[in-house]
Amino acid sequence: MPGAAFFDLDKTIIAKSSTLAFTRPLFRAGFLTRTGLFKAGIAQAYYQMFGADHDQIERVREELGELTRGWSRDEVRRLVEETVEEIVSPLVYAEALAIIDEHVRAGRRVVVISSSPVEIVVPLCRHLGLTDVIGTRPSVDAQGKFTGGIDFYAYGPGKAEAIEELAAAEGISLEDSFAYSDSVTDLPMLEAVGHPVAVNPDRELRAVANERDWQVLEFEREVTVRNRLATIPKPVPIISGAAVASGLAAALTIWAVRRSRR
Repeated sequence: MPGAAFFDLDKTIIAKSSTLAFTRPLFRAGFLTRTGLFKAGIAQAYYQMFGADHDQIERVREELGELTRGWSRDEVRRLVEETVEEIVSPLVYAEALAIIDEHVRAGRRVVVISSSPVEIVVPLCRHLGLTDVIGTRPSVDAQGKFTGGIDFYAYGPGKAEAIEELAAAEGISLEDSFAYSDSVTDLPMLEAVGHPVAVNPDRELRAVANERDWQVLEFEREVTVRNRLATIPKPVPIISGAAVASGLAAALTIWAVRRSRR
């Protein structure tokens, strides 16, 4: 059975929280008040500097549930699709795109698994040319409006369970698979595969990675996504949805590996 490569999204493929990154478009569209926008800005700054532990993520989840209650799912999807290029393009790690490309060339399936809502994660990943996506599924009522509840939470053990279910259904060898994440909250996901990799790890995950001799990578280079997957000449097998500037994919992969095991 072939292996796969499972990637967390926030601070692993992109440099920010995918959910908080869309707060300004949501404010412009009237979904958020100025107070909500201000709180989101503070949360984003804190997340950038310190990351998020379990309690913080749970608190954000509850607050987002209350905040989004009554919002139209279709309107949110449409807003994200319309603004994804301006929001995401400067936030993508070149090193992540390079490693994704290496996995594709090796014949591995690439799956993004994020605790952010699928209404945000799916269009964001589609913009990068990534179509295998697992995300949190908020509950909606008969009118297509968010209820504030969650049908599936792609977080902690939930990520590992989703990976194991996908592997069983699709014939994926988890022993031959890779997983990438920045947070100790994703420890179950990392433990589910044969090749766990800590990316820009928080303090707790770095300690675990060092103790277990896992690979540690530091992603630093944020790039602008320029070329769509459709414009790349066939049969060049680029999955990133972008040609990393100046053809740096292989070089960046080597560079990232050399910086591993810090």
